Amino acid sequence: MADTDTGIQPKRTGLTRTQKRKLSRGAQYAVLAAAVIAFALTADWGRLQNQFAQPGIAKQLFPDLITVALKNTVLYTLSGFVVGLALGMVIALMRLSSVGPYRWLAGIYIEIFRGLPALLIFIFVGVGVPLAFPTVQYPGGTYGKVAVALGLVSAAYMAETIRAGIQAVPKGQMEAARSLGFSPARAMVSIILPQAFRIILPPLTNELVLLFKDSSLVLFLGVTLEQRELSKFGNDLASQTANSTPILVAGLCYLLITIPLSLVVRRMETKALREIR
Repeated sequence: MADTDTGIQPKRTGLTRTQKRKLSRGAQYAVLAAAVIAFALTADWGRLQNQFAQPGIAKQLFPDLITVALKNTVLYTLSGFVVGLALGMVIALMRLSSVGPYRWLAGIYIEIFRGLPALLIFIFVGVGVPLAFPTVQYPGGTYGKVAVALGLVSAAYMAETIRAGIQAVPKGQMEAARSLGFSPARAMVSIILPQAFRIILPPLTNELVLLFKDSSLVLFLGVTLEQRELSKFGNDLASQTANSTPILVAGLCYLLITIPLSLVVRRMETKALREIR
């Protein structure tokens, strides 16, 4: 007689779904542990320490590492961010304009500067512009060049971010502002943009992190000892000492800035998701 007739349930064979998940997770941990152990056993830690972790050489970097290199890196990043934000705002508004040529020009700018490597833009600003316009002088010298170069690099990305933020604001906000007697320009400045910036604050902060790293391209503009940023400073000291410790220390300084900013971005994104829900 069949099991179904007697009421006896057939025994299940194989693993349950929960057991399969646990087995898969355990296998992944085992592979990771094996990779870490293999790396630890095969790496020549003595040579790595001699080349990248010499405390005596690291001490020689201070205080110039902070007072010159890190300070300049922060100044370059902030100035480039301000220029990029201002230019990106203009381009975003042009992109949303009802005037066709404005939209076309903004679209061409965005496609070109998003497609070009940042290094080419730095060379264009540092070499191309002075050759084409010999009488043009950047305000602030090298600092002005860096602000313009980083601003051009970031403006194309910021423009698209700002445009998306403006379009994310409900159209009823503009209609309500116009019904209260606001002009289109005043409604945009007073009503739409504040709400848009609240939406795009996380990606703008993320752009600041990217600019902080892109500031390492300043070395292609030619800088003095007092204008060096972290990468140039670390590279120069590594050449002088014939050791890579300065490069490692400079990299750690980047992490001291970028990791906290990345955490801020994540918190803002999490908060924004909670508000949406």
